[in-house]
Amino acid sequence: MATGTEPELNSGGVRTPTRAAIAAPHLRTDRWWLQPAATAAGLLAFIVYSTWRAFANTDYYAAPYVSPFYSPCLAENCEPMRAGPNWEIFGGWWGLSPALLILIFPLGFRLTCYYYRKAYYRGFWASPPACAVAEPHKKYTGETRFPLILQNIHRYFFYAAILVAGILTYDTVLAFRDEHYEWGHMGLGTLVFLVNIVLIWAYTLSCHSCRHIVGGQLKHFSKHPVRYRMWQWVGKLNARHMLLAWASLVSVALADFYVYLVASGAFDDPRLF
Repeated sequence: MATGTEPELNSGGVRTPTRAAIAAPHLRTDRWWLQPAATAAGLLAFIVYSTWRAFANTDYYAAPYVSPFYSPCLAENCEPMRAGPNWEIFGGWWGLSPALLILIFPLGFRLTCYYYRKAYYRGFWASPPACAVAEPHKKYTGETRFPLILQNIHRYFFYAAILVAGILTYDTVLAFRDEHYEWGHMGLGTLVFLVNIVLIWAYTLSCHSCRHIVGGQLKHFSKHPVRYRMWQWVGKLNARHMLLAWASLVSVALADFYVYLVASGAFDDPRLF
């Protein structure tokens, strides 16, 4: 290294003794910031919308549809849903929106998801903002300290997500009724619920934890042909984990918004038969 070309060093970031004496923080000339910015914008939009709907505590049920944000309803202040997911486990002392009791589980599952970690680490914390672009932080501790060490409970949120997906499947079956609870009917909302539950299951089963549970710790696939086939199937879903993460995030918001429109009287659910 030529004398006099060394930049001034500091305690961290890209100015470290092991880095080449290049004044620029990186050599990328493309618009590398577009992807993390778009990711942050998309996640922020969902956060704002879901926060509004979670605290609204209104317009979440229009027979036979119940918003996925409010299912199952675990308090007495829920709207009565005939044959619906009314489980008054918390009794009458809970005065806030019942959505706050159930959203912690799908929210925890997504927050600790491997893909979403990458997405919001890059989008909100610039850790790192993009490939070949160093992060601006002076220290890197990974997920070894609080609160990020809690990311390790992702598998347990996966178990909860399976239960929630099962309940949403039940809600989708109930969507084959009309407003008078008569079976054998189908509306536009039924299609919305069907698309949503398919994407919810696809995203849940594409989880890395699911792949490990199905096929992990096997020394001989030939001795476990069923688990091996399941592992291959989950692996194909896992390859599309990012796409399914975004598709299911959009679909669950659209399903809630559809119920909101119908329940608020802004839109009449078209009946297909």
